[in-house]
Amino acid sequence: MNLDLKRIPARMGRYALALLMLPVVYHTTQAQTVNQPARPRIVVTADPELDDNNSMIRFLLYSSDMEVEGLVYASSAFHWKGDGKGTKWFVPGREYARFGLNLCPCESWRWAKDERFIHNAVEAYAKVYPNLKIHNPNYPSPDLLRSKIRYGNIQFDGDISKDSPGSDLIRSLMLDDKPGQLYITAWGGQSTIARALKSIQDQYQYTTEWERIREKISRKVVLLPSGDQDDTYATYIKPNWPGIEYRQFRGGPNYSYGAQLRAKPEDSVYMTAAWMKANVSSLGPLGALYRVWGDGKQMVKGDIMDYFGLAGHTTGELRKMGYVVWMPVQEQGSWLGEGDDPTFMDMLGNGLRAYEAGWYGGWGGREVIDPNAKNIFFQTGDTSSSAMAAKLSSSAAQANKAADAMAYPNFFPAAQQDFAARLKWSVTPKYSGANHEPVVTIEGPLNIMASAGEKIHLNATAADPDGNALTVKWWQFRSGSYPGKVDITNADAKQAEAEIPKDALPGQTIHLVFEATDNGSPSLTRYQRVIVTVR
Repeated sequence: MNLDLKRIPARMGRYALALLMLPVVYHTTQAQTVNQPARPRIVVTADPELDDNNSMIRFLLYSSDMEVEGLVYASSAFHWKGDGKGTKWFVPGREYARFGLNLCPCESWRWAKDERFIHNAVEAYAKVYPNLKIHNPNYPSPDLLRSKIRYGNIQFDGDISKDSPGSDLIRSLMLDDKPGQLYITAWGGQSTIARALKSIQDQYQYTTEWERIREKISRKVVLLPSGDQDDTYATYIKPNWPGIEYRQFRGGPNYSYGAQLRAKPEDSVYMTAAWMKANVSSLGPLGALYRVWGDGKQMVKGDIMDYFGLAGHTTGELRKMGYVVWMPVQEQGSWLGEGDDPTFMDMLGNGLRAYEAGWYGGWGGREVIDPNAKNIFFQTGDTSSSAMAAKLSSSAAQANKAADAMAYPNFFPAAQQDFAARLKWSVTPKYSGANHEPVVTIEGPLNIMASAGEKIHLNATAADPDGNALTVKWWQFRSGSYPGKVDITNADAKQAEAEIPKDALPGQTIHLVFEATDNGSPSLTRYQRVIVTVR
């Protein structure tokens, strides 16, 4: 039996295109198909690591795709403020006790006086908001973003003994009755999140409402961590809230420190000093705030771990200057890192629907079932420059190997070009002065059912708001539960045909993606994902 999806007109005016830019997505739970919010609710918790600063800039440029519910300062094993009362803190195995160091107990660790890197990013965003709004009307106002900023549990890493403005905000969001899931990132430690949960547990555990509250939050909250950077997930959240979904991503684009060390040739160009200057660091207030190698900046003055802003020094010279050199020096002006990007890059409205389920995969990678994994660099062992380079390269190689084994697409060029386009928007006051992403739609539902051996017709439309030429194709994203390959006929056209393999079993899923790329500058790509469930 053939399943033909109805067509809709391909010729659309500017206002129709604008409407279609709002993605309509669906979420499949077994046999059910229900509408999902087009813009996922998200809270960012971040510590003042310099790559968090960079990730924050990218996040704000994609705030048009998400409902930003919180921007919360957090502590971690790497950054904590102290209580200002002279109290000293020490946790064995932290970086102040590694690399041959013996620096703590300390009153604070790598935290600037009056730290406000989130405020700085939002203020830079405010300066370019009028331009951004021209290119995408969904950008939130600077006042709205400012209203979402809170300081969380920042006094000591892993300390969940007290409420904080940040934990209070997260607690209120967990308990509210807004529809949809609540996605909470942890770019640093998870103590502010843990405190919000503990406050709820303390209030309700011995009441008749406890089971209802616990089940509600377990269904609602999705944690998006960059590892367990203060051990609070392992020691509190997981034992007390085992039902909360915990998505940690691997195998996708490498946005981290040292990404250029083992980058694929097609990716390395997007991390060079020339590309970064032309497309990022020279573009307006947000570009000026973005950290690159040798830019003369430090997050905290005198931080012995932050030598990235220094230029013209060898590893040996930096060590003589008192710096802990844990990564080889790179070209001045080149990529430095955005290690927390995977936590939100799957939340984007690019058509891949990656936020609907962790295993779907997108520009942030795909979920790995390993909640004990940590993104903490070089806990023990050789700290020579060559050893650091080898460890970074090995980590990148393992990620690439895992991605290849899963036939994971290389999304890094598309993600970087999209990032460059949004920075261009931020300095361009006319719509016609910049490139915009194609608008792609599937002519029919995004979730369909088909029988083994059945041929299905795949019909899509694609249009470009700038009048650029488009290249289109259909391809199989190997993230469905059917493990084999699906043949697609006429894959380089809007109308294609796919045959469901005869060995496909009832209940298995097949993910088919329609992709359109324009020839603008920078070139931009959008997708739509059709999920086929075998009858």
